[in-house]
Amino acid sequence: MLVRHDQLSKHLGQQGLRAIYTVFGDEPLLAQEAGDAIRQAGRAAGFSERQVFTVSGAYFDWGPVLGAAQEMSLFADKQLIEIRIPSGKPGKDGSDALQRYCERVPDEVLTLVTLPKLDRQQQASSWFSALDSRGAIVRVDPVDRAQLPQWLAQRLNVQHQRMQAGEAGTQALAFFADRVEGNLLAAHQELQKLALLYPPGELTFEQIEGAVLNVARYDVFKFGEAVLAGQTTRVLRMLAGLQAEGEAAVLVHWTLAEDIRALKRVRDGLDSGRPLPMALREGRVWGAKEKLFERLFAQQGGPVNETLVALVQGAQICDGIVKGLRHPQWPADPWAALQRLALMVVQANSTKRKPGSARLVS
Repeated sequence: MLVRHDQLSKHLGQQGLRAIYTVFGDEPLLAQEAGDAIRQAGRAAGFSERQVFTVSGAYFDWGPVLGAAQEMSLFADKQLIEIRIPSGKPGKDGSDALQRYCERVPDEVLTLVTLPKLDRQQQASSWFSALDSRGAIVRVDPVDRAQLPQWLAQRLNVQHQRMQAGEAGTQALAFFADRVEGNLLAAHQELQKLALLYPPGELTFEQIEGAVLNVARYDVFKFGEAVLAGQTTRVLRMLAGLQAEGEAAVLVHWTLAEDIRALKRVRDGLDSGRPLPMALREGRVWGAKEKLFERLFAQQGGPVNETLVALVQGAQICDGIVKGLRHPQWPADPWAALQRLALMVVQANSTKRKPGSARLVS
């Protein structure tokens, strides 16, 4: 049974406790909050004793875990057992142990299993299916930039604060989101700071600007999505953030170059008469970027072949620059070259041109 993170409190309050809760995902704040909500519900239901097991390494001894679920507590009628698997890979012995655990766990035991982000193969494994069959699965995903202003507004509402109505409030939330993007733990701290600094009620842009620090953390792959979406301001901000955080210029270039090659593959497929879904599949485009490609090629027709040839050439030049080579017509600084290449891609993807008239500034 899959329970959405934002519906977990309602589930715990209305449907009662399941035997096993599995929380997985790569957003630490939301995972921590989900775990806290399950622990609190467990304490309220009488699961007062708690045992924690952290699975570390391939030679972890699962015997104590299986034994704990069968032992009667000396101090409480019910107990909470937490099984933490930081790697997300319990191994063969762990897989067998988790399946046996799910078969034998009694009603007097509430179990909380915490895991990192899992791929499809891990989610289709026997041990994960066993956990699902005996309880509830809570998946926690990062909050996308597009959803972040609403997420912030909801959190402010919980602490009885709100933004100004209209455009001023929208701008304040956008400013707030820019400062905390990719770092929900820091966003949570900034929200708590606002609760301490200002009384309940309406907040102004000036108050947000004066209180909220720039604690954003940028993901190089989210950067690629911003480039494909044509979000120029965000692209420049993320690129500066990646440089400041010490990200490798080679990795940033690899992301851009992979997207350029994918655009070229899809363009070639379409020009050969393939339908867009087939061209995307053959171009090895999937996930979040699949939707961006669909929007780009369906609505605008996508960049033409001449433009993409110029982008491929630009990516080759930039590859040399980030590895220490120079080019007479390009900036010598790797990050300046990456900015130029990123803006070339933004320009190519945001402007519809007729075949034969494509030209990029070089």
